Amino acid sequence: MTSPVLMTRKICPTFKFKYALFICALLPFLLMVADIITDDLGANPVEELLDRSGVWALRFLLITLSVSPARMLFRKLPVMKYRRMLGLFTFFYSTVHLLVFLVFDHSLNGAYILEAIVRSPAVDIGLMVYLILIPLTVTSTNQMMRLMGKRWAKLHNLVHTAALLSIMHFVFSEKVDISIPLFYGAFLLFLQIIRIIYNKRKQNALLKRLNLQHDSEI
Repeated sequence: MTSPVLMTRKICPTFKFKYALFICALLPFLLMVADIITDDLGANPVEELLDRSGVWALRFLLITLSVSPARMLFRKLPVMKYRRMLGLFTFFYSTVHLLVFLVFDHSLNGAYILEAIVRSPAVDIGLMVYLILIPLTVTSTNQMMRLMGKRWAKLHNLVHTAALLSIMHFVFSEKVDISIPLFYGAFLLFLQIIRIIYNKRKQNALLKRLNLQHDSEI
């Protein structure tokens, strides 16, 4: 039986890292708030807030998607326990991005918002991403995972669709230089390649074990 002292020693480093990760993940938002208070957002503060909140939403989405590939490459790396928190920060920054668009950019004016939805593909795609993230966030708990069973994995596979749409949203939002969104797109492709290679090797290993078992029975 594990002693309370040993359990405390194991839990404390994890708790400290999780706390530090939470603070680090919140820093971009705190810096945005500080820049609002000090009026240090440049000539176009609304556009600056839109850019920063949107980029951080995309970054956290890609970081969240990086957890599983990192676990595939480094099996002993204890990263899975932080995936949910990273995913929640993705939704948090996406919500900040949406609120900046609705409140600061369009003053909660329904007519202006509707016009933007009709005219701008970037807005349409961004709303699609947010609508995908809502059920993913609501069902991110262990309880929902148990309740939904196999349906949970099918639903959360939509995160890959959300990531691709986020890259498209970024591309359509950029008026001149699309090199940065293409960089993030290349990173997303890299993550998918890792997944494909890992799953292929896993399938081959399973087939090999089945063939060996079949041969031994013969």
